[in-house]
Amino acid sequence: MKLSFWIIASALSGLFVYSCVSDKTATSSSKKSTAPAASPAILTVADDSISTEDFKYIYDKNNGKSADAYSRQSIEEYIDLYTKFKLRVKEAESLGLDTTAAFKQELAGYQKQLAQPYLTEKGVTDMLVKQAYERMKEEIRASHILIFCNPEATPKDTLIAYNKIVALRERALKGENFDQLAAQYSEDPSAKTNKGDLGYFTALSMVYEFEEAAYNTKVGSVSKPVRTKFGYHILKVVDRRPSQGQIHVAHIMARYSQGMSAEDSILAKNKIDQIYKELQAGTSWNELCGEFSDDVNSRSKNGELQWFSTGKMIPSFENAAFTLTTPGQYTTPVQTPYGWHIIKLLERKPLGSFEELEPSIRAKVTKDSRSDLNKKMLIARLKRENNFVEYTKGIDYAVSKADSSLLIGNWTFKESEKNKATLFTINKEKYTAEDFFAFVYENQHAVKNTSPEVYMKNVLYTDFVNSSIMGYEEAHLADKFVDYKMLLKEYHDGILLFQMMEEKVWNKASSDTAGLRRFYQDNASKYAWGDRAHAYILSAADKTTLDKVAVDFKSVSYQVKEQSFENISFEKNSASVNKAGKSQLDRAIILLRKDANYSTSIKLSRDHAENAAVSAHRKDSILAYFTKAGIKKERISFIDLKTPPVRKTEAQRQADRFAEIQLFTSSKKYLESVYNAKTPLTLQVSEGMYVKNENELINKCSWAVGEYRFEQNNRAYLIIIDRVDAPRNKTFEEARGMVISDYQAYLEQQWIAELRQKYPTKVNQTEVQKLIK
Repeated sequence: MKLSFWIIASALSGLFVYSCVSDKTATSSSKKSTAPAASPAILTVADDSISTEDFKYIYDKNNGKSADAYSRQSIEEYIDLYTKFKLRVKEAESLGLDTTAAFKQELAGYQKQLAQPYLTEKGVTDMLVKQAYERMKEEIRASHILIFCNPEATPKDTLIAYNKIVALRERALKGENFDQLAAQYSEDPSAKTNKGDLGYFTALSMVYEFEEAAYNTKVGSVSKPVRTKFGYHILKVVDRRPSQGQIHVAHIMARYSQGMSAEDSILAKNKIDQIYKELQAGTSWNELCGEFSDDVNSRSKNGELQWFSTGKMIPSFENAAFTLTTPGQYTTPVQTPYGWHIIKLLERKPLGSFEELEPSIRAKVTKDSRSDLNKKMLIARLKRENNFVEYTKGIDYAVSKADSSLLIGNWTFKESEKNKATLFTINKEKYTAEDFFAFVYENQHAVKNTSPEVYMKNVLYTDFVNSSIMGYEEAHLADKFVDYKMLLKEYHDGILLFQMMEEKVWNKASSDTAGLRRFYQDNASKYAWGDRAHAYILSAADKTTLDKVAVDFKSVSYQVKEQSFENISFEKNSASVNKAGKSQLDRAIILLRKDANYSTSIKLSRDHAENAAVSAHRKDSILAYFTKAGIKKERISFIDLKTPPVRKTEAQRQADRFAEIQLFTSSKKYLESVYNAKTPLTLQVSEGMYVKNENELINKCSWAVGEYRFEQNNRAYLIIIDRVDAPRNKTFEEARGMVISDYQAYLEQQWIAELRQKYPTKVNQTEVQKLIK
């Protein structure tokens, strides 16, 4: 689908709150709704009438629980919103937007989503949800042996796989070591290293059939063969333990991930080790986390993470966290694929109550393999309700047309073979061999280890029956459920509204540059900056360090010493850069592209026999190489070194002909890496444009250009305010986002006024009065 319907919902300016229908409403077949009886119109838009019942349904859905529901003000405000909505939809329909292929395709996609809650067996789902919760009270450790067997395998191949797993089970029952059998015979690739050990798991962690076997096998016992989509398994339950429950932790992180340099890896490790030392020395967790943690999402919350349970986090993180027993206790540094962490226990609690966990369990149950059971039960019910009848003769005819081309996904049928033979009926509606052949042609795919007849009958025919019965039910949902019918209508209108808003308001506001500038000029006083200051915040471990930092801060740029390059050598009197030299220039180009604060300085040296023109040519050659790669010449400088003394040998003269690349940065943030190289956390540097009273540290300073020093939380601070801007109107570019938003509101207002002229509206006050309570 081209857009999320949440975008459409936001386009309705608060008119509708779109949400999935609850299972309770959607699947209660004993309360199938009927359409509301015809009632007088409360609103007329041109020749379209909206009944009081329909309006009340939508109002109730969105405003029914408001404190002022059904007050005169609330009803009248909602009628005004609804009128604007219907005017825009009316315009879209008059332009034929609801007849386009794109619209129909998009609506069909949403219709599929809306139908899902109605196409489920609530009773089965409820049973599976409760079963999953009971099982979550226990964690199982098991090992398994797998023999692959394709779900579409022939009876012969299925029997071969089954016999293999039975034989292995017999050997295990007679006392052979299960782990060794798994390592030698299991077709699960991981068994070669883990000997089939799956570790601890709980409900909803494995495919349902496997979970069933695990929870129905005693510790030390070997299960009967169990069939899953992967093949046949036997499993041995090694241990059972009560659920570890949930844990709530905070962490401090030093980020490091694959692809980062070795230097960055070392810096991350040194940083986390230093933080750990500071914690042990008594420094506040909150202070260290707020100052140094690299997890920007949790840093402002003192490192706090969401509650989690077994199997929800990276194993190394999870295992370390669950060793903590006392709130406030923290781990030594722990490594994960994302970096280094120190984890602190905030709270532990047992498995939540069923009421707490039911929503999340239900969501998982509807998505995992146990949903197949739900679907089977649903199909069975729909067959009964819709008088499903099969015809063996027609089915046998259809299956007889299977041949070897089906196994490679290339089956087709001749026009002369089209047959009207009935395969089955749904409420007397016929589904023929011709319909089935078309389905096979579209849905076939290459398969192995089966026969054409088995694939045609057991897989494709079954899928065709299921698809047909579900399609029939979906097509008739609106006749059964008024909620579904009304919601589908809302989506229909919402898509049209989105298209009209996109054309008439959103895109127009963004693309109409002249109109946008005029609107800005007419309303310039609305867009203004308050008092602002540009400042640097330097936080050092102590006052002595801060004094040194203050001196270094005055430098315009700093050499990036960790980025070193090999010298570029030249032939005598030549300015051509050789292959090795280009490799060094390419490295510099990559770094310059990566960081806009970087610049480079090239030192040029020539031998005593070369004249100054050679250096100039070499400079031009290197500069051209950089600029061709898109690097601006302002970021490149050259220094001519003094001409060396006379050399006797060519080897010595060759050594004098070179270009040396040095990388520099103008970023004050670089000072951190300089001062933190030996002792992490020595220095933190921040730069920003701060609004008055926005930053706690800036608030300690006078609102004026200058340097301000103070100590706080055992740290020495230097605040450098280098510019203070008085209140002023924002430029057009600075205010562009706000101007576009306001211009959109203006355009929409103008458009609604035009639509009111084009499509007369009338509100039936008598019906309005009936709704007011």
